[in-house]
Amino acid sequence: MAAKLLSFNSVYRNLLHNTGKLKMHFRNIEQSASRASIGFIGLGNMGKHMARNLLDKGHSITVFDVYPEAMTQLIDSGALIAQHPAEMAQNCDRIITMLPSSPHVHEVYTAEQGIFQQVKPGTLLIDCSTIDPSTTRDLAVMAEKRGALFLDAPVSGGVNAAKNATLTFMVGAKESEFHAVKDILLCMGQNAVHCGPVGTGQGAKICNNMALAISMIGTSEAMNLGIRLGLDPKMMGKILNMSSGRSWASEVYNPVPGVMENVPAANDYNGGFGTALMAKDLGLAQQAALKTASPTPMGSLAHQIYRMMMNSGFPDKDFSSVFLYLQEGHKFNGVK
Repeated sequence: MAAKLLSFNSVYRNLLHNTGKLKMHFRNIEQSASRASIGFIGLGNMGKHMARNLLDKGHSITVFDVYPEAMTQLIDSGALIAQHPAEMAQNCDRIITMLPSSPHVHEVYTAEQGIFQQVKPGTLLIDCSTIDPSTTRDLAVMAEKRGALFLDAPVSGGVNAAKNATLTFMVGAKESEFHAVKDILLCMGQNAVHCGPVGTGQGAKICNNMALAISMIGTSEAMNLGIRLGLDPKMMGKILNMSSGRSWASEVYNPVPGVMENVPAANDYNGGFGTALMAKDLGLAQQAALKTASPTPMGSLAHQIYRMMMNSGFPDKDFSSVFLYLQEGHKFNGVK
């Protein structure tokens, strides 16, 4: 989804002037509703792979994104296209949303052509975005008033895990509701963990991402220092991964170009999980820390660093670009 909110009216105009192939799918959606029971909204770096994995596992899906080209990429694989979320809600009894932030999620559910305008009683609404737990709980109440069920199932694992269907889902729902969606989630990942009632999935996710950001900064600092001490980066990475400094950031997602293949660092830090999104998640963690009076000094510092990166030309780069930010000698509270 776009980094900023786009009006649904502008989306409609783009869609209606798009390819004849899209128009054909618009006309056929109602006729094919019986085989298009899962809706998927948000086909970004993560969502496009999650949607494709549902298709590969035999599910028929209907997709929506504010960018028409994101939807056309799935047409040849059998996906149908919705003109807007309300139309999807008319034809799908299970809808998954994978969006950048709380405002995006709120818009997709509550706008004039949003999901809640046409949602059917009994519909399962699964939000895999990472958002404020209070927004999740508010949307769950709105869904309940319409006879639908809203639960949170944010993910961990990154783009490669989304591509390889090895994500971990952290689910906030009643036990019975968790079991109702578990099979769908396991088509897109390898782990689905019941965290507690609605909102606890989001709580688990923002705690996880705070730890991830801290470990990525630590790995980047260690790698940068090792390189400046004359150590080969591949050898330094190997040492970390066989020693007590080992972490997901060093073993699976090394931030130094040339150390690993198929990670953003090997692609000029493109793709992956953006710095702006990490800063957003760290902000959510800090809000939660304030509400619960929890001391998070390292989380607070990580939030500051990623916010500084956003103002230094890194907002669209993968969050592992903190290595490059350190390597270039950017200032941290006056200390290089």
